[in-house]
Amino acid sequence: MKDQEQFDKIKGADGFIAALDQSGGSTPKALKLYGVEESAYSGEEQMFDMIHEMRSRIIMSPSFTGDKVLGAILFEQTMDRSIEGTPTAEYLWTAKRVVPFLKVDKGLADEENSAQVMKPIPALSELLERAVGKGVFGTKMRSVVKMANPDGVKAVVAQQFEVGHQILEAGLMPIIEPEIDIHSPEKAGAEALLRDAIMAELDALPEGQSVMLKLTLPEADNFYADLISHHKVLRVVALSGGYSRDEANARLSRNHGMIASFSRALSEGLSAQQSDDDFNKTIGESIDSIFEASRT
Repeated sequence: MKDQEQFDKIKGADGFIAALDQSGGSTPKALKLYGVEESAYSGEEQMFDMIHEMRSRIIMSPSFTGDKVLGAILFEQTMDRSIEGTPTAEYLWTAKRVVPFLKVDKGLADEENSAQVMKPIPALSELLERAVGKGVFGTKMRSVVKMANPDGVKAVVAQQFEVGHQILEAGLMPIIEPEIDIHSPEKAGAEALLRDAIMAELDALPEGQSVMLKLTLPEADNFYADLISHHKVLRVVALSGGYSRDEANARLSRNHGMIASFSRALSEGLSAQQSDDDFNKTIGESIDSIFEASRT
């Protein structure tokens, strides 16, 4: 059964998850880093065409295979598009043996109690149903914690798990992502609150259910060891959060059992102006370094 094969791969294989899910708000920045200025496109449609070209180029690269890349997180528009005539999620699995995930959140609400919960997600049920139909395995949704504020952390985690239950009911695997701002002066304190809040939610999950966690690389090495070993956690992945690839890899390699789910750190150094040979060499080196850091 495909789902079981994908479940086993995410649970136990060496590798990492590629985050290719920049949405409308972050797409211009992602394109600029890729060497495409805003003057190169007009309107959202052209912008999304260009980001799809970039993502397709990454996915089609010879180095981008299930040997080292376990999964890839897609933006909704990417899921709805095709690569070489095949719907993106299907292409990922059939051509590359990479497990497809979908970003489902609609961005962040205004800051309250030093945290940002997710905006409401209208028509989530329909989106999840569509994702299942397209062969998607799991989802991702992001909130942000800025300070060690117990009320803020609690609100973020409670909402993440509340929506996570709906995702589980739809037959998909939720990646719970309560990001902690890497620039927070209270980062370590926020991590302690977050770990306890997540543990309480995990203990309340019905037996037989599991989730994935996507967390900021912690200040203390192996700080999330109890979450990594929890029987209701399929896998704990790390976000790069603005760290350079070298810094993110160095921190990740010191956190045993945690694997990468990098976005900016994965695409660092890629350019629209590169020849295919240079592009494939750059993404290959990036994949190799992130894979090695994820194996520790």
